[in-house]
Amino acid sequence: MQIDKAVQDRAAARAAELPGSEHTHQFTGDWEVWKVGGKVFMLQTSMPGEPVVILKADPSDAEALRAAHASISPGYHMNKKHWITVRAGADVEPALVDNLVTESYLLVVAGLPKQSRPVNPASFRVPPSAD
Repeated sequence: MQIDKAVQDRAAARAAELPGSEHTHQFTGDWEVWKVGGKVFMLQTSMPGEPVVILKADPSDAEALRAAHASISPGYHMNKKHWITVRAGADVEPALVDNLVTESYLLVVAGLPKQSRPVNPASFRVPPSAD
């Protein structure tokens, strides 16, 4: 069986572009963790053999995303209101992954003390990708 890691790969590439992003590993399990200012904004793991990306989301956005995309569900092992799980699917375009990772990052940055923020979340935008 071919495991589709395209969403994880795309999300990891976007996270690596974000100022102050740190990639770590959870002490137990097979979780990849991305943080900014010591706070988690993205997780990656496999839930029964299926690679997934778990991202922070504004609750109203999370609800709309789950309604619009079959490949987006409530956050796996996280607060279901504030986190979403993204898996590979025809309804998950690379640009959507980029936007979801960026928005998750900015939500976390906005919660950091101003002096700890690597960017201003109100004005920061990642340049669009080439593809």
